Amino acid sequence: MSKDEPVTLIAVARVAGVSKTTASDALRDSGRVSERTKQHVIAVARRLGYSPNPAARSLRRASTGVIGLHLPEILTRSEYYMSFVFGVVDEAARHNHDVTLLTSNHLPGSFHRVDGVILGDPLETDPVVRGLIDSSVPVVTCERFTGEGAPAGVVLSDHAAMLEELLDHLVAAGARHVAFLASSTVTDWGRTLQRTYLDWSERHRRRPRLREMAFGSPSTVTQDNVRALLNADPEVDALVCAPDGAAAAVLPVVRAAGRTIGRDLLLASCVDSTALAHTDPPITAIDLRPRDAGSECARLLFDLLSGEAETGTVRTQPIGLVERASTRMA
Repeated sequence: MSKDEPVTLIAVARVAGVSKTTASDALRDSGRVSERTKQHVIAVARRLGYSPNPAARSLRRASTGVIGLHLPEILTRSEYYMSFVFGVVDEAARHNHDVTLLTSNHLPGSFHRVDGVILGDPLETDPVVRGLIDSSVPVVTCERFTGEGAPAGVVLSDHAAMLEELLDHLVAAGARHVAFLASSTVTDWGRTLQRTYLDWSERHRRRPRLREMAFGSPSTVTQDNVRALLNADPEVDALVCAPDGAAAAVLPVVRAAGRTIGRDLLLASCVDSTALAHTDPPITAIDLRPRDAGSECARLLFDLLSGEAETGTVRTQPIGLVERASTRMA
């Protein structure tokens, strides 16, 4: 941390040797920590020059009627994220709350305007995400945050098990050389999928064929990667695309290579969408149920605000595999 950067609550907690929650309680004089611990944390905070936001600190005692939502700005036009937003909004309406989108322009002064925050697919490289998790308001994330700091609650799906089911489905359909177009590891989702594919390949004694793309790469980059993959490795007879929209984007590249989807190349996606059900042929995909995920994140946040859920709560959101013609070897 440079001398010009403000001291964070996480920094105070780390130096004091306590959790973020304990540090916050000590500095708010909530009475839930011992007097000795409270005085120790206060002394560390003074030594480091920590200045809490009094408006944000008072959120526990007053409701604004608004929750915040932050999404990766580079993907806000994707169907997954828009469905996620609708799920959050639906649940917020049931609790008579509005939803405001938080961007870099909202930090740090907007914390006093929201009761809590939801982070969809938090990127460890996003400074806005780091600022929100380090704030004094309750934060719920969809998937784990892989950077420093811990949210108040997490909603998880078993992406590893579902990807393994998809890979096994491809093998059962006749695939022998499965390639994986991966999303980068700046999210828990991307990291989990890469690790699962590599572990599955090792366990089944198959040579891994993995190409990683930066989070939010445009379709042209996706197409270039698949074109290079098929040219360099003509044995590939199945392709799994992790990034949202990638499977549909590669269709013209596959056809230009003289390959026929569902006949000599199986194609699947780790993110389902309406478009994938209407391509020719329709593409097998993992249904992440984003609207349900958004609703569950909001539900957990409101449970944390009401005291019905404890800090550190982790809830699971089921997902499923939708098999379509793209993975039925003719």
